[in-house]
Amino acid sequence: MVDHDARLDSIFGSLADTTRRDILRRVARQEMSVGEIAAPYDISLAAVSKHLVVLEKARLVTKRREGKLQVVSLRAAALTDAAKQIERWRDIWESRLDRLEKYLEKQG
Repeated sequence: MVDHDARLDSIFGSLADTTRRDILRRVARQEMSVGEIAAPYDISLAAVSKHLVVLEKARLVTKRREGKLQVVSLRAAALTDAAKQIERWRDIWESRLDRLEKYLEKQG
């Protein structure tokens, strides 16, 4: 359980950053080299590489070498764990809101 929680913490921590979310959005469409990923950002290649390390540790992306290039691709399976956790919380909150609605209807 602790390992699973640490993994989810890593995923959600990775997703907390705007640049990392944008990188994921872009590599979800197609695999990209690190240089292609870095091109639209006004930050150094080293900074982009640090973002990629965070995403790799969270198992959200994977890198492989193609000649001189490092190619990054999405690992969508990691997002499945996060989606399941969000869905659990959504179910809890919907249930609570339904009970609140019934309570308020009785009061009114």
